[in-house]
Amino acid sequence: MAYLLDTNIVSELRKGRRCDVGVRAWFDTLDEDDAYLSVLVIGEIERGIERIRKRDPKSATRLRRWLSALVTRFDDRILPVTLSIARTWGTLSAPTPIPTVDGLLAATAHVHGLVLATRNVTDIHSLDIEWVNPFERA
Repeated sequence: MAYLLDTNIVSELRKGRRCDVGVRAWFDTLDEDDAYLSVLVIGEIERGIERIRKRDPKSATRLRRWLSALVTRFDDRILPVTLSIARTWGTLSAPTPIPTVDGLLAATAHVHGLVLATRNVTDIHSLDIEWVNPFERA
């Protein structure tokens, strides 16, 4: 089984020893080649870095290095938003509107046959997709 990791999962894994025990245990069972990211996750992390840059430039620099390493590590496992994904998002989110990025992540997982790993289950529980919340596995 392969997974699309939401930003909240990637950010939690970055914490190292402070990472939620359930998230770490879940991720450690995966073959890394079965973990995917979306360009949207990269964008959300980028936005977070830019938001802290003025008040904490050193942290922003550390996060920028981490993001660069993450992009290199996932390389060909970073998925774009395609026309098919956009149309699937429209179909999935029509009955119950959800935040755009969460909906596009759900559509990306659906189109690629992936399970969406996220903490945002409130936003996606009603969608016809497979998902897992590693925070609840502890």
